[in-house]
Amino acid sequence: MIKDPKTGSDDGAPLVLLVDDEEDVRTSIGQALELEGFDTAAFARAERVLERVSGQFAGVIVSDIRMPKFDGMALLDAVRAIDPDIPVILITGHGDVPLAVEAMRRGAYDFLEKPFATARLIESVSRAARLRRMALENRSMRAELADADPLDHKLVGQAATMVELRDKLRAIAASDIDVLILGETGTGKELAARAVHELSDRADKPFVAVNLAALPSGSIESELFGHEAGAFPGAHRARYGKFEHARDGTLFLDEIGAAPLALQAKLLRVIEDRAIERLGSNERLPLNVRFIAASNRDLTAMAASGEFRDDLLYRLAVVTLRIPALRERMEDAPRLFQHLVHQAARRVGRSAPEVTPETLAAISLMEWPGNVREMRNAAERFVLGLPVHDAPPIPMAGTLAEQTERFEKNAIAATLARHAGSLKATYEALGMSRKTLYEKMQRYNLKRQDFGAESDD
Repeated sequence: MIKDPKTGSDDGAPLVLLVDDEEDVRTSIGQALELEGFDTAAFARAERVLERVSGQFAGVIVSDIRMPKFDGMALLDAVRAIDPDIPVILITGHGDVPLAVEAMRRGAYDFLEKPFATARLIESVSRAARLRRMALENRSMRAELADADPLDHKLVGQAATMVELRDKLRAIAASDIDVLILGETGTGKELAARAVHELSDRADKPFVAVNLAALPSGSIESELFGHEAGAFPGAHRARYGKFEHARDGTLFLDEIGAAPLALQAKLLRVIEDRAIERLGSNERLPLNVRFIAASNRDLTAMAASGEFRDDLLYRLAVVTLRIPALRERMEDAPRLFQHLVHQAARRVGRSAPEVTPETLAAISLMEWPGNVREMRNAAERFVLGLPVHDAPPIPMAGTLAEQTERFEKNAIAATLARHAGSLKATYEALGMSRKTLYEKMQRYNLKRQDFGAESDD
């Protein structure tokens, strides 16, 4: 069945534009391609193909070379002028080796000599279709990233808490005040800190991240403050610390709650005085640094119990950003997972696999105690063809009615995400009426625009 050759087939099957001036050849090759699941549009003249080709064409061109007037080589040149990433497979009679070399030099994807095995053609077309799909996906992602607000790409989500977080973060970045970021492990505290830095006037200066929980207790002060030669046994030469490495930029103090009390007192003095002294030196070095601290612990409770200095807490928390746990914004889970799948696919150099509504529904049922970091790992496994989760999904908390509502909301969100906000495709996939879908979307505050639709109905 021939579909619209301008972009691709309606059902997602790869489209092949076949050109040959011999009707019996067109028929035999076309039947072979359709038996393998390709939608095929056949043409007797090459110039007619150009009417159907654009930069959005999502298929493959298979053309004979030896044709009157406009031949296959001319078609190859014309197609490459429109979009050099469109795969063109050329076919010719036996013995045209010099022509084959010339065709490949001019950018043909493949070259087949008659007579050829049908399996050879199918294999070449299949590989070419995969290549074209990947090229269009990568192009689309690059365009999306170029058009999107960089912050929307870093902190993905349309839940009200995420929109508010991004707005607050933009406002904070424009100033130079210190910031405290709170959130569970894996929610993206360092991403938020980097975003503050990149949106600030210090963006072209260093961003230095220090995990205070990971520094050895015996060398933590040396790591931060640096030391002079001979300051302690083994200090054979002077060394800059993290504070000086971050000069004029931003210093991110991760897991600030893990800092020992003695170090907290020294950190407080540095933050207040904006100056440091290296170990083994009495010279005060001025420090132009913006401090951003983060913790996954309740610092207020720690201050009340004496585990954390309350004066340091007050000094750091001039502005506090709270990053919600993923379970608190599960309406973002479908789109976030798809975003992470595309990221993972680019990292490993693969085409992003299709994420089915069933997969998205399962994603929405998981609690994700490791938050976005855990979902990123799951997306990488998904791209590699491995199970998304090694263990069964953790049951959702709440009454049966609450769990049922949450499942229904997540199922609708997952299907909207799968169909880029298309209402018709969503209510048909879910087996409900358009009116029922509207009512449930209003009830759960789900908007088509949040799932890729250009405008609301």
